[in-house]
Amino acid sequence: MKQNKSLSTQEVADILHVSKSTIYELIRKGEIHSYKIGRKVRFTQDDVDAYIARSRHEHSTRPVKNIDTHSTLLTPEQNDTPEVILAGQDVVLDILANYLQEEDVAVGRTYLSGFEGLLSLYQDHVHVAACHLYDGKEYNTAYVQHLLPGVPAVLVNISYRMQGFYVQAGNPKQIKGWQDLKRDDITILNRRAGSSARILLDLQLKKLGLSSASIKGYDKIMKSHLTMAASVANGEADLAIGTERVSRQMDGIDFIPLEEERFDIVIKKALFDTEPIQKLMHVLNSRAFRIEISHFSGNDYRDLGKIIAEV
Repeated sequence: MKQNKSLSTQEVADILHVSKSTIYELIRKGEIHSYKIGRKVRFTQDDVDAYIARSRHEHSTRPVKNIDTHSTLLTPEQNDTPEVILAGQDVVLDILANYLQEEDVAVGRTYLSGFEGLLSLYQDHVHVAACHLYDGKEYNTAYVQHLLPGVPAVLVNISYRMQGFYVQAGNPKQIKGWQDLKRDDITILNRRAGSSARILLDLQLKKLGLSSASIKGYDKIMKSHLTMAASVANGEADLAIGTERVSRQMDGIDFIPLEEERFDIVIKKALFDTEPIQKLMHVLNSRAFRIEISHFSGNDYRDLGKIIAEV
């Protein structure tokens, strides 16, 4: 049994001591994350833990504001403009936002991929962008240099996590690594352009001399690592690329580790010494924050809060 198996609506209701209808209402409002296997709604333990962590702070702080960075530039005339807008998709960033609220920092959240987040940072749509983008040699630094041309920036580490293949439990196709993408009996699932999994896949295909058109399933785009893992577990594909943490949250899949990725946040150097960003750095380096996020299995926080590079 996996450490964090998928949970049903009734199991989550029992954990939170509420009715099933309350859980469905939380889903409708976007207050708790979920995914579907066929027509059944499922949750991971991380989904439940994240909801509890967010709820824990709501009684003492104003809610974190969701930001649509694809609409218009935020203007000074907006009285409710957040002091810090965090871009990125990891649940750790949601917890970070809540800690900042407790430090009296008005925070906004937008759920962009690393590539989109860096572009938004360059355009001043956000103040902090999370990324885990591989260029074939290292993570993040080259992307920051190219997507923020001429803009000095600081990279601060959040965690390290393992990327690899999700395969069906028992690995019936005996998949071992990237070379298996050459096989004509393998079907994959993919993420959208700009995601770290898509970039990693495309780089490996180039190294192998393979065209994307030769890969079965390359054009089947999934919304998240969770939906890809669930689809592989159901036999809809033979493999998908994602993080190890998701494999620990779901029955029916095994994980083949391939690459340790570095997950950083990027901040323009001009903003680094401002009070809101210094409060962010204080939170990252606090014992309370480290303890709260340490239960998210599959992440290594050995360099949490450390400045990795200045570019």
